[in-house]
Amino acid sequence: MSEESLFREVNEDLRADRMRNLWRRFGPYVIGAAIAVVLVVAVNEGWDWWQKTNAARSSDELYAAIDAAQAGNVDAALKDLVPVEQNGSGQYPALAKFAEASYLDRQGKKADAVAIYDGLAGSLNEIRLRELALVLAAYDLVDSGDVSGIETRVNGLIASGSPMANAGREALGLAQYKKGDLNAALTTFQTIASDPNANNDLRTRVAVYVAQLQAEGAVTPPSASDAAAGGSQITPIPNTTPKPNSPSN
Repeated sequence: MSEESLFREVNEDLRADRMRNLWRRFGPYVIGAAIAVVLVVAVNEGWDWWQKTNAARSSDELYAAIDAAQAGNVDAALKDLVPVEQNGSGQYPALAKFAEASYLDRQGKKADAVAIYDGLAGSLNEIRLRELALVLAAYDLVDSGDVSGIETRVNGLIASGSPMANAGREALGLAQYKKGDLNAALTTFQTIASDPNANNDLRTRVAVYVAQLQAEGAVTPPSASDAAAGGSQITPIPNTTPKPNSPSN
């Protein structure tokens, strides 16, 4: 063996020894880091799988409840909603709560339904869902003529110009009518009629309400300027009846 070959062999042995020493020293950390990366990926994939699986399960359970309710078995529907409310993912628990309140309404348990709607209004992050819960609670209070309870729930929507404001006004006007305060109900419905944001369906209902109230003798209280002038005018109601299309020539 030549001297050059001998030196090369010795250098290779030394490099191998250094590599072994380095591996003994840092190998566990490298392996640990690799295991950590694998675990992170596995946990992430597992979490995604669990969410998708749980969402699918929640969806199936919710639709099972809806099917039971549509078949007329409300008690079974309420039972099917329990696991969705307790263990559902995403927005499914909230949807299940809305469904539960609706089914309780169907059973005439309005106080229980109102309690659920109030709970949703106080706990949900989505503002429109909170507003929907408040309006639905208000409608449940109409039959009892609970004007103050409805005002508590909808005055904030009306003051803020919420898209749900007119729905809140409708519930309020119906409760005022139920309580026998015809003039207040007429004023409330006229406010809806004069709102350009009111949709056609609501305008149609309001026109019926106003006609009925006026037939029963309701009048709009005079404004401050009318009172000062000694007048007492009834605010005209916009004609909301759609015009027929002109016949083609």
